Amino acid sequence: MELAKQLRMARKRRSFMALARLWYQRGQQRRQLLELDDRLLKDIGICRADALREARKPFWLK
Repeated sequence: MELAKQLRMARKRRSFMALARLWYQRGQQRRQLLELDDRLLKDIGICRADALREARKPFWLK
């Protein structure tokens, strides 16, 4: 396989892994929002309804 093709494939793999990592972190953060009490939610500037709305989003949506 030529070097240029190998480099393109490596870049695609890295891009995919970065995207998978982002999706995992996003899902994890949304689940963690549900664990915060109302006082902590107020500290970060959101209410319970906002936290629930965010937590219900699929991991692939921003």
